[in-house]
Amino acid sequence: MTHSLGENTATRTASPEGPVVAGGGVQTPSPAPGPRRGKRTDWGKALEIIVLSAPAVVVFLMFVIFPVVMAAYYGFFKWKGFGPPTEFVGFDNYLTIFRDTAFHDALLHNGYIVVLSLLLQGPAAVALALLLNQKIRGRSVIRVLIFVPYVISEVIVGTGWSLMLQSAGAVNDLLTKIGLEALAVDWLSDPRIALWSLMIIISWKYIGFAVILFLAGLQSIPEELSEAAAIDGASYWQIQRTITLPLLGPTIRIWAFLSIIGSLQLFDLVYIIWGQYVSATAGTSTMATYMVLNGRLAGNYGYGNAVAVVLFVISLVIALVYQRYVLRRDTEGALTERKK
Repeated sequence: MTHSLGENTATRTASPEGPVVAGGGVQTPSPAPGPRRGKRTDWGKALEIIVLSAPAVVVFLMFVIFPVVMAAYYGFFKWKGFGPPTEFVGFDNYLTIFRDTAFHDALLHNGYIVVLSLLLQGPAAVALALLLNQKIRGRSVIRVLIFVPYVISEVIVGTGWSLMLQSAGAVNDLLTKIGLEALAVDWLSDPRIALWSLMIIISWKYIGFAVILFLAGLQSIPEELSEAAAIDGASYWQIQRTITLPLLGPTIRIWAFLSIIGSLQLFDLVYIIWGQYVSATAGTSTMATYMVLNGRLAGNYGYGNAVAVVLFVISLVIALVYQRYVLRRDTEGALTERKK
């Protein structure tokens, strides 16, 4: 009786690997069934994504992709701008673009504008943003005054500056009255000065956007980092150089990208201030003004479309290269999941 009871007890004793069954075997528990994602849920999410993204995709296709495709198509024709294009010229328009020295000059001017915009606006905007980030009297008024030129129409800005910088304008008149008539020059027509005049106008108008962007970036930097560095004995400039500027780096890189693309597509200020033909002789022509002058104004819309495609390709290549080698670490740092 005792022996039988011992056997039953041993048979029913639990094993670390699972419950023991009669005969000494171990029964492995079956895994609990996990939650299954039904096809209905997957289809619902896919339908939600399609419905929400469809309007943006349609607008992008209609106003970006379709015009680019049509411009590339018209670029193979000599077209007057009305009716279906019939005079097929193949790649002649594109070959003419790269052979034209006027386009080379316009491309070079765009390059100068890109570099000078970064060198002039960037440091000045960072300095103003650091100054306006301090608690000083009249800070809000100064911010508004710096940002106001950015929201003013390009037509008003171009007209106003063209009136002030012409030979008998307000700038030369002021220089003459204060005894500096030797500095009174032809600010708009002299090829040695016209490009610098354009850069002053561009910097005056667009520096407000950079300042506001940098101020927003400075607001996201924790003050505890600067306070801790100050306690450790770091000076103000050491804090800015080792803490503020590195943390402001992503914002600076985004602004630089926007500045580069905007400089490549610059048209309105040059066209308003220098008109249709003076920009080429004054050394301020851009690819956009070249496109209008040799396309619409010359009555050759096929050639103008070809120039537009070249401008688009140049901007796209620069944007992709910048994205690949400059913005890559910023975009990768924003991802929540790493690639496996």
